[in-house]
Amino acid sequence: MNIKEIKELVKLLVETDITELNLESDGTKVVIKKGSTSGVVGQAQVIPVAPAAPPTPAVSTAPSAPAVAVQLGEPMEKEEELKPNQMLIVAPMVGTFYRAPSPDAAPYVEVGQVVEPGQVVCIIEAMKLMNEIESEVKGKIVNILVENAQAVEYGQPLFVLEKV
Repeated sequence: MNIKEIKELVKLLVETDITELNLESDGTKVVIKKGSTSGVVGQAQVIPVAPAAPPTPAVSTAPSAPAVAVQLGEPMEKEEELKPNQMLIVAPMVGTFYRAPSPDAAPYVEVGQVVEPGQVVCIIEAMKLMNEIESEVKGKIVNILVENAQAVEYGQPLFVLEKV
């Protein structure tokens, strides 16, 4: 957002009954509030807010442990390594994992179901926004690693997918 666009927004705000405007674009958040600043009525104040830095993943120098997959509901003692034709679908963000679009709806996918590239497999709610998570490849859902309504972290495995 450039200064000309901000000036146009301020002018629009002054000419209307709107008292506050919150705008977020390309990671930059701008808050414009109309009020009396310095005793002058009718001016607008522009308050730029710096965007929060995205979390940077930690880099480990230790050798990575093999990926593990667990059937939903099985104890963690029954771990198994991923087979060469299997891959993980991981959480692209921090949020709350949901298997279905609503509490009374059927889950997007079940164990054993074949999914196509671009098919929605779950939703992750982050800051009251529902983000659909899609499969990147064609494959069969082998395991569901997260329970419904569970909090998930960035990069956390959600599903084990066997490529078809």
